[in-house]
Amino acid sequence: MFCFTCRGENGVSGVLLHHKTANNNPPVTFAIAACENQNVNVTVLPVFGLSGESSVTAKEMWGTMVQDGSFDRDNFNAGVSMPSSLGDTVCAAVSASTWVEPHGRCTVVFALAWSSPKVKFKKGSTYYRRYTKFYGTSLRSAVYLVQDALMKYKHWEEAIDKWQYPILNDERLPEWYKITLFNELYFLVAGGTVWIDSESLVVDADNKSNSSLLDDSDSPLQDSNSTVPLVGFDPHEIDDKENVGKFLYMEGIEYFMWCTYDVHFYASFALLDLFPKIELSIQRDFARAVLREDNTRVRFLADGTWGTRKVMGAVAHDLGAHHPWHELNAYNIHDTSRWKDLNPKFVLQIYRDFSATGDMSFGKDVWPAVCTAMEYMEQFDHDGDSMIENDGFPDQTYDAWTVQGVSAYCGCLWLAALQAAAALARSLGHGDYAERCMIRLVKAKSVFEARLWNGSYFNYDSGTSYSSRSIQADQLAGQWYNASSGLPPLFDEDRIKCTLQKIFDYNVMRVKGGRMGAVNGMHPNGKVDETCMQSREIWTGVTYSLAANMLLHGMEHQAFKTAEGIYIAGWSEEGYGYWFQTPEAWTVDGHYRSLIYMRPLAIWAMQWALSPTRSLIEPPKVNTMDRAHIAPGTFQFLQDSVRKMAPKNGCFGNTVFDWDS
Repeated sequence: MFCFTCRGENGVSGVLLHHKTANNNPPVTFAIAACENQNVNVTVLPVFGLSGESSVTAKEMWGTMVQDGSFDRDNFNAGVSMPSSLGDTVCAAVSASTWVEPHGRCTVVFALAWSSPKVKFKKGSTYYRRYTKFYGTSLRSAVYLVQDALMKYKHWEEAIDKWQYPILNDERLPEWYKITLFNELYFLVAGGTVWIDSESLVVDADNKSNSSLLDDSDSPLQDSNSTVPLVGFDPHEIDDKENVGKFLYMEGIEYFMWCTYDVHFYASFALLDLFPKIELSIQRDFARAVLREDNTRVRFLADGTWGTRKVMGAVAHDLGAHHPWHELNAYNIHDTSRWKDLNPKFVLQIYRDFSATGDMSFGKDVWPAVCTAMEYMEQFDHDGDSMIENDGFPDQTYDAWTVQGVSAYCGCLWLAALQAAAALARSLGHGDYAERCMIRLVKAKSVFEARLWNGSYFNYDSGTSYSSRSIQADQLAGQWYNASSGLPPLFDEDRIKCTLQKIFDYNVMRVKGGRMGAVNGMHPNGKVDETCMQSREIWTGVTYSLAANMLLHGMEHQAFKTAEGIYIAGWSEEGYGYWFQTPEAWTVDGHYRSLIYMRPLAIWAMQWALSPTRSLIEPPKVNTMDRAHIAPGTFQFLQDSVRKMAPKNGCFGNTVFDWDS
């Protein structure tokens, strides 16, 4: 570590502390500064230490402050300090002094900023962070950052107030909801977030020929905006059509995977509402991944079998861990190419984002991936009735909860995906494809209701296990997404409300009187489903999404009561103290799993549901109960560059798609 002083524009003065890290990891520079003006005098002490062997000790530093209230102004000419020795603790200080008249006032503002311009992944490359596009890549960028903080903080505060004001002053909303809504956003910055500048310097950390371009040690204030190509880098894999950089966030600090997609399904409402172009960028990443395959053999931990890392047509579970965008599917408990929820969730998110943004270019770009993802699902319709079946293992986001046959969760997602695919197709001018989807939807819906509807809710699955008749809190996830996208309901409104009320009465209110959220599984006798760890857990993000679904169907009392349980248990003073580390799950006795988790961002789905004036593309005028007539003719399915999957007599057998028109 070494220190040096900085004096910027507009009177900003302070110190920089530069840290080099071990094992060639990226360095970080901290800037501490204050703004000098006619009433405020800023001085610095560039170096002092905590040990008695230092040239200036901490005791001497405080003695100077007590006696003089400032440091020697000549310290600004001290230059760069000597690097510290291993184990030494080197410090620096910034002082701002002023005169205050009796009963007078004077505001003194300090700022702390840090710059760590490079992101290094364990198996991949080193990238520059997004902010370097505007602030440069040298140590000097810390000066620009701290200067902007001091010069613009009032404007930033005003912008935040303007953004939050309509919600904070909405008397219809409970106070706990307002608190939790904004506080759950902590995860967007604390969830291992990486935001890179896809246009700036991208180099292999082990490429010695380029390493000198990244070494700032000889010129600590040198600025650099130079670019060099990445050795072996495929630009297609880091395509940034919207020029918003590339964004990653972790599933959680205990589950080290980037942009875990089955969880992003819930969390993505926060990004869509607040940073829609970043949301579209992530969806483009997964759309490209659908059309990729990686034949690397990996071993799946659940059963010890070997399989392919990434199968063509299957939606990726995640964007990787140590080499994101390049090496997908860091998850290796189950073979996610056999999961039944990922592909429908992809289609549903694509349509929701398309409908919300009205971005026709986005819709056209991802259309090939939507077609491929839908056709891939044919193989899971084992009896040709247009409804997919689960395969007797935990083949969805509840990856410890076995599912057999037709299931409420995956089946409802599939129905919703058929409707969303039809709506997207019609919006893009593919009317024949839309009609085919609607025919399958009508047929599949009939099967779904016949197999699962029991008069008050949909059974967990059509199997014969003890949990097959369980009341699953998340059983209407597909309907939730369709309603969020402005699509017609999948079922009769009375049936939807009856199901939601059943979940509220049993999964919510029979767990500590509704003060903990919605338990995932509840037997119809009112006892928690103890089949597995996940059936007896309360998932914070699922509870928020359930509440959003209730809001979309006019059940405001039940919605806020449901979501309030997460606030009481997680955020209130009488709860378990999970502030700014909301876990994925807890049990009825308060044991948690996976702190600091992505899914609780789903509270923004409630805000989405509470915004009726939101502009959505008008859905196609198709009644889901009517059988559509299939126009004669066929489409051209896949471009030559995309491998066509083996045909099967199922939902889209012999279907051809044209994605250039």
